[in-house]
Amino acid sequence: MTVLIAFATVEGQTEKIACFINDVAKNAGFNAKLINTDEMPSHVSLGDVVKVVLLAPVHERRHPNSFEAFIASNRDALMKRKSLVLSVGLKAAFASGREEARDYLDEMLLRTGFEPNATALIAGAVRPENYGYFEREILKHVVLLGRKIDPREGAREFTDWDELTSIVIDFLGENGRANTLQPPAKS
Repeated sequence: MTVLIAFATVEGQTEKIACFINDVAKNAGFNAKLINTDEMPSHVSLGDVVKVVLLAPVHERRHPNSFEAFIASNRDALMKRKSLVLSVGLKAAFASGREEARDYLDEMLLRTGFEPNATALIAGAVRPENYGYFEREILKHVVLLGRKIDPREGAREFTDWDELTSIVIDFLGENGRANTLQPPAKS
């Protein structure tokens, strides 16, 4: 049985998460096909795929265009398979931001017309070395407002790898064989 893991990434955290999910799927006994929606044509063959994990980050209130285009152009084929959509973002790391993070996911699903079997919000990371002045100021004064997190201290990962493993194992219908995987090294 093959699991398709299709992702888009902006700063690298979502790719790191996708690679981790790839390892979880393989450890659970699945064949895994990992694709980056930025590096492929919009249509892909899903003939041998039984389950699909779709994941992308939220930046400026939206998921990447390539990701949404991939879902929209493959919607009918994707909806014939069991599917999980993971929306990765910093808002998901904080209780006060989860409702807004859910709105971003819901809006993307409305735009694409896709109805997955399951969805989840996954906390992302802060990578200030990738940001210009404007992005750092938005991060500091809007996204992290009132939190004791200083973006000048460098990258900080908020992804809960144990929670992510549980979500993926539940989706795959596995009884926990993959729980022995170690989270990826922090970057």
